[in-house]
Amino acid sequence: MNSLPLKENLKKFTQIETCPIRNVVARFSGKWAVIVLCVLAENESTRFNAISKAIPDISPKVLSDTLKNLEADGLVSRKIYAEVPPKVEYSLTDLAKSLMPRLYGIIEWAIENYAHFNH
Repeated sequence: MNSLPLKENLKKFTQIETCPIRNVVARFSGKWAVIVLCVLAENESTRFNAISKAIPDISPKVLSDTLKNLEADGLVSRKIYAEVPPKVEYSLTDLAKSLMPRLYGIIEWAIENYAHFNH
């Protein structure tokens, strides 16, 4: 672990430009992003409607915005097929695939401790 005194160690969180939590973790830690990533991780590629059915309580606009943000951050890839009507599929990028084992640890912890938070 870090051997710096707590006061020194906490300084890294006050540096807005370089704080990993603010600038990296916050990108995928919103209400829906992790769930969308988990749905995409279960499939090679997934269409919008399939994601929507897997997460029935997310609105189409919020799902669309979440996918756009994850794509902009390089975590989700969007492939458009030249068909009528257009077919669009989403999948995890290699970057997101490298994130998933870490998220699975948090998800496992959440499942194990769900009762503590759901009272």
